[in-house]
Amino acid sequence: MNNNIKNNGATLKVYSTLSRRKEYFKSRNKTRIKFFVCGPTVYNDAHIGHGRTYVSFDMIKRYLEYKGYSVLYMQNITDIDDKIINRAKELAKANDDLSDLCSDLARKYERRYKEDMESLNIKSVNLFMRATDHMDEIISQIQRLIDKGYAYVTENGVYFEVNKFEEFAKLSNRNIDELEGHRLQGDSTKKDEKDFALWKVRTSTEYYGEPVWNSPWGKGRPGWHIEDTAITEEYFGEQYDIHGGGLDLIFPHHDAEIAQMEALSDKKPMVNYWFHTGFLNVNGEKMSKSLGNFITIRELLKEVSPETFRFFVLSTHYRSPIDFSKDSLHQAGKSLNKIKAYIADIDALLNDHFDDEDEIENQIDLIESTSYDVLKGTIVSFFNSMDDDFNTPKAISSIFELINNSKKELNDLDINDILAIKGFLLAVNDILGIIFLDDTSSGDNEEELLDLITEIRAKLRAEKQYELSDDIRSRLTDLGYEISD
Repeated sequence: MNNNIKNNGATLKVYSTLSRRKEYFKSRNKTRIKFFVCGPTVYNDAHIGHGRTYVSFDMIKRYLEYKGYSVLYMQNITDIDDKIINRAKELAKANDDLSDLCSDLARKYERRYKEDMESLNIKSVNLFMRATDHMDEIISQIQRLIDKGYAYVTENGVYFEVNKFEEFAKLSNRNIDELEGHRLQGDSTKKDEKDFALWKVRTSTEYYGEPVWNSPWGKGRPGWHIEDTAITEEYFGEQYDIHGGGLDLIFPHHDAEIAQMEALSDKKPMVNYWFHTGFLNVNGEKMSKSLGNFITIRELLKEVSPETFRFFVLSTHYRSPIDFSKDSLHQAGKSLNKIKAYIADIDALLNDHFDDEDEIENQIDLIESTSYDVLKGTIVSFFNSMDDDFNTPKAISSIFELINNSKKELNDLDINDILAIKGFLLAVNDILGIIFLDDTSSGDNEEELLDLITEIRAKLRAEKQYELSDDIRSRLTDLGYEISD
C-alpha cells in the first residue's frame, strides 16, 4: 500500500528509563538502528513473563522497521550461570560429567526458548549470541578495566570497583551509599561489598567439575554483567541506539553494564535509549513457583492460542504492569475474534469482486489514498498512538472504532475503500503480528465450522427450537463472532 495510506508521518516519541521522560527518537545513524535486548538464562523453559517482554520488543522492532529503519536486533544467551550449574547438579547422576551436563542443559533450553518465541510469532531477532562463545571478548574487556584502574584482582576473582565510577546506579537513580543488599555480595576479599564480580575464580575443590575457562586470573567463569557489554562492544561498538529488558534488570544488571562500558570507553551515553517492560503478575500476585502460579509458555499454549496471548500482551502498554488471569485471556480472545470476523467480512467482499489473492494484493498496492473518512480517521489515530511510545492499547482501540463505525456500511462502500481497509489491516498485522497468517488451514477450518453452526441453527429454528438457537448465537457472540438471522 502507498505510504500515504500506511503512515501519517507523525514523529516517534519514546520513553527512556535513563532520562525518565519521553523524547523524540533519533538514531545514531540516519537509517540504521542497533537494538540489544537481554536474553534468557537457559536453565528452564521460558515463562509467560518472558513472553510478555519479548512480544513487546518484537512489536517495537516491527514498528521501527515499518517507519523505514533497518534494525539489527541482537539478544544474548546466558549459557553459563549459577542457575544452570545448580540445575545440572540436581539432575546429575553418578559418573555424569557436570561440565558436559551444564552445556547439554543450556543447549536444550536455548532450543526450547527459540521454539517458544517462534510459537508466539516472534521472528525479529537477527542474532543470538551465547556468552560461552565470547570468552576472549569477555577476558579482554575485564583486562582493560583492570588496566584503567576500574577493576582489581583478588584470590577469588576480579571485581569492578563501584566507587571509582561516580555515576554508578544513574539508571536506577539510586544513592550509591544505599546499595548494600544487592545480589553481588558475600566475598570478604572485596574492597567494598558494593563491588561486583567480573570474573569468578573456581579452582577450589568445592567447585570441582563445574565449567571453567582459562584466564590470566585463574580458571573460572565470568560474572553475569560482563557478558552483555563484551558482546555488544564486539558487534555494536562502544555506543549504540537501544537497550531493552525487563524492569527487574535495571538494578543491578543494567546499572553495572553502563558502569563497565562507560568506564572503559570514556564515552557517554553507552546507549541512547533504555526501554523496560513492566512486570507481569498472575491474578494480582507476583509469579512464583512457591505460590504455585508459575506458568511456562508451553503450559499456557496448551490452553489458549498463541495469537490470543500475543493480543493480550499488546492490549497493555509495554511499560505498564499487566495482570494475567483466565478472565483477561478470555476477553482478549473475544476481542481478537471480533477483529478476525471483520477481516473475514472484508475478504468476502474482495473475493466476490476479484478473481484471486494476487489480484487483490496488486490492487492494494495501487491504492494511493482513501475517500472514506472513517478509515482516514483510524489511520491517523493508529499511527499517532504508535508514535506515542508504542502505545499499542490505544492503537488497538482505534481498530475497534473502525470496526464499530464501518461494519454496517461495508456493503455500500466503494471497492477501492474496501481495498484500502484491507491494506491498512495488513499493515497493522505487520506491526502487531496478532494474526498468524502462515497458518491458513486453521482459518479455513474456522470458516467451515461457522458455516456448519449456521446450518445447525437454521434447522433448530425451522424446528422452532428458538431458545437453543439463540443460546448458540449468544455464546458465539461472547467469543467475538457476530451471527445475524
